[in-house]
Amino acid sequence: MSYQLSKSLSDQGIATTATIHPNLGRAALVEHAIANEEGQLAAQGPLVVKTGKHTGRSAKDKFIVRDAETEDTVWWDNNASMTPEHFANLKEDFLQAVGEKETLYVADLFGGSQPEHRVKVRVINELAWHNLFIRTLLCRPTPDELDGFDPEYTIIDLPTFQADPERHGTRSETVVAVNLSEKLILIGGTKYAGEMKKGVFGILNYLLPTRGVMPMHCSANVGSDGKTAVFFGLSGTGKTTLSADASRTLIGDDEHGWSDTAVFNFEGGCYAKMIRLSEEAEPEIYATTKMFGTVLENVVMDEKTRELDFDDNSLAENSRGAYPIDYIPNTSEKNLGPVPSNVVMLTADAFGVLPPISRLTPDQAMYHFLSGYTAKVAGTEIGVTEPEATFSTCFGAPFMPRHPSVYGNLLKERIAKGGVQCWLLNTGWTGGKYGVGSRMPIKATRALLNAALDGKLDDVEFRKDPNFGFDVPVSVPALEEAGIDQTILDPRATWADKDEYDRTAHKLVDLFVNNFQPFAAHVDEGVRKAAPQAA
Repeated sequence: MSYQLSKSLSDQGIATTATIHPNLGRAALVEHAIANEEGQLAAQGPLVVKTGKHTGRSAKDKFIVRDAETEDTVWWDNNASMTPEHFANLKEDFLQAVGEKETLYVADLFGGSQPEHRVKVRVINELAWHNLFIRTLLCRPTPDELDGFDPEYTIIDLPTFQADPERHGTRSETVVAVNLSEKLILIGGTKYAGEMKKGVFGILNYLLPTRGVMPMHCSANVGSDGKTAVFFGLSGTGKTTLSADASRTLIGDDEHGWSDTAVFNFEGGCYAKMIRLSEEAEPEIYATTKMFGTVLENVVMDEKTRELDFDDNSLAENSRGAYPIDYIPNTSEKNLGPVPSNVVMLTADAFGVLPPISRLTPDQAMYHFLSGYTAKVAGTEIGVTEPEATFSTCFGAPFMPRHPSVYGNLLKERIAKGGVQCWLLNTGWTGGKYGVGSRMPIKATRALLNAALDGKLDDVEFRKDPNFGFDVPVSVPALEEAGIDQTILDPRATWADKDEYDRTAHKLVDLFVNNFQPFAAHVDEGVRKAAPQAA
């Protein structure tokens, strides 16, 4: 089923002779993608596609137009600028390219599931599978909501378009250009579909703070006790995996807002890493790979049997799956839940220094939120082939148009207002740094996380970490029940060479302190005192 556009492309000043396919449903878009030879069906029904050379975000090819609207509101130390003149040239050439297309797919969607805080977004694609992807990832309007739908923001995504660095002010033939004044995003030269959803995330990150709403790069779920937990973390740290717990109600896996009344999902779907996916470790996500309508990017498939091989990274380390949120059991009907009772900050510590779980004070929570320490996981960005230590403020610096202090202060206010309990969860390495130690067992992570969210850590004994100053449990009964040695709670004890641990810990403390210097002037004394100090 499809619905006609209430506002035509010509009403938006977009002239084209293309056949327009407006608001097609899931099945129709899969049919079009197959007919266009954009992808293939796997044995159990998902659509399998390849994104070519771009298997992750092109972070260095993203620009925000610098004009009167953005000059004093955008964090220019973190966001590359484009002149209005270069954007005008780019827009002219994009619209010419749109005008020459034979077929276009258009979807009218919502960014944000809480009605009073969502934005209306129109996405124009030349690929049917891109339109299926973004229809899966954003919130899908009802037929009544499509009637009279007037888009506030428009995204045009043309993978075949090649930017001209001299004419368009770009770095390469790939471009993601955001014009907040014209409410227009132009994406060209890449088939990586994730650029579209991150574009909408950037819009909401820009708009919501002015309304007192905290935008978050996080997953969120609700326990049987009705208490919401949010999980901050960069790609690969476990946001999607840990939130897809069948015993808890899933709100969403990647991007949310925290308003006065709710935590609400920006999206209507999930976007999970597929590399080395196993049914045993992640049964809920694994099940989506056998469902019609799921889109699998760069997952290797046997051409004859159409069976999938999730361990094969020959196409990409960052293989991905996009699926509607209701493909996960026990999801929130309205994609929202109560304001949080627990905030969990996820990090994949490649140095093997941080404990598997730590309890944070509000000042420590803001410090670690602004620090955003983790390890980039291979394939998430072009050129990253193995984990490396990184700091990404607010656990999402590439998507933060405003200064980090805007988001940090909002978070601290919300934590204080709600008496929220904060945790730092290390899903990275134990027993040594990357290359020496091993990845934290997921059953240990789950046991500790569940104990924290269920209040089972309230009465256990804690110790002060000598380097970071946060509270670390001495023993947790849930670990023993999971068959995990309690030694894992003390990272130094898991290292064979204790002196090497101390040297590595000192190095990590120095990295934290040096990284935080640009933010020190924007926070109060309590947050500055939450900084780690080498023992």
